[in-house]
Amino acid sequence: MEATIQTNNYLYKITAIAALGGFLFGYDTAVISGAIGFMESKFSLTPSLKGWAVSSAILGCVIGALTAGYVADRIGRKKALILTALLFALSAIGCLFAPSFTLLVIARIIGGVGVGAASMLSPLYISEISPAGKRGALVSLYQLGIVMGIIIVYFCNYLVAQSGDEAWNIEYGWRYMLGSEAIPALLFLGALFFVPESPRWLSKNGDNVAALRILGKLNPKEEAIEIHREIQGALQQEKGKLSELFEKGFRTAITIGIVLALFSQITGINAIMYYAPEILKSAGFGVDSALIQTVLIGLINSIFTFVAIRYIDRAGRKKLLLWGIMGMIICLLVIGGLYRFNALEGPWLLIFILGFVACFASSLGPIPWVMISEIFPTKVRGVAMSICVMVLWIGVMLISQFTPMLLSDLGPSHTFWLFMVNAIFLWVFTYRVIPETKGRTLEEIEKGWKK
Repeated sequence: MEATIQTNNYLYKITAIAALGGFLFGYDTAVISGAIGFMESKFSLTPSLKGWAVSSAILGCVIGALTAGYVADRIGRKKALILTALLFALSAIGCLFAPSFTLLVIARIIGGVGVGAASMLSPLYISEISPAGKRGALVSLYQLGIVMGIIIVYFCNYLVAQSGDEAWNIEYGWRYMLGSEAIPALLFLGALFFVPESPRWLSKNGDNVAALRILGKLNPKEEAIEIHREIQGALQQEKGKLSELFEKGFRTAITIGIVLALFSQITGINAIMYYAPEILKSAGFGVDSALIQTVLIGLINSIFTFVAIRYIDRAGRKKLLLWGIMGMIICLLVIGGLYRFNALEGPWLLIFILGFVACFASSLGPIPWVMISEIFPTKVRGVAMSICVMVLWIGVMLISQFTPMLLSDLGPSHTFWLFMVNAIFLWVFTYRVIPETKGRTLEEIEKGWKK
């Protein structure tokens, strides 16, 4: 019993450290929501440049996601994560002192590279160290890290905004919002020196002694030996070539990964996360009220992520997806209707925005991260995840860049209904194509595709 407790404590400790990559992901991507209005006034941004101020970081995310898999497969998961922490810190300091809009954008792109890399590396690392029966919940802690980063940065943005008048915020406040990320980035950097390398990466590179030793710290001794045997057997059967992903069986896996990654973003969550204050202000809420309600959105996001953590290894990935996406469809339908019929007075708009966030947080928020970290062969898992996460960030970039224009040209009602159509497609795809993976080791999932 004592050995089991020690094993669990060690597992949870290193998982929590890896999940800090998610915290910085959430912090970096959401910090712009409080700063963008003041940046717009400071730099006299057009709607296009306003979208670029937000989406420039996402361009970096695409670059980071695309390259992180190759880097992680070459130098290891741990060293690659350390590089991302350095990029986070460099970006935050650059944003704090940037003398021009161009240099600010460059700093945001550097941070984006870190975010994109961490968004692939953290769930990859957690997946590779996790026992099969706990993998869904543990990888979901990465999503919890994201939403905790979002809610904390919303709160920090509010405190900064209250520290001075509008003129002070236009001149200095937005800098402190963006620069505050240096603190968690440096904490992440220091904590990473206390985590081990992924045992599956070590086995892939021939260091079976170290791999078995780490597996023994993460699992009971007999299970560790059996898992190591499965890893070695799977590695012997894998080609380790990118073309393997497009062979029969694995084609389905890469299709699932790409569709989940893309549609988790183009169903509207980041339109709300990035532009919530602007959306709420357009519906008649004051500046202070809109900022406070974005904190409420972050709280709901956090609370319902715990629903996913509790049930993802019990109910399963597919069932949570089907229920959550259906709830998102209903909420998007009503939100669009409220705008269409100008029924914005009262609490209903906020209620259904919160309902949408709750449905997303309990399903489509964490589950894509879980599934894309578990459905690919070990030798090409890093590269395969890079492809999926790159697609995810392309989706984020499209939403962040074009949401202001969609809201301006189509209007809020048709914008939210467009997100609803995307959600309907994803529900049908989930029902017809996605299999259940709960309770299976990574090697068992791999064998399933081959069958």
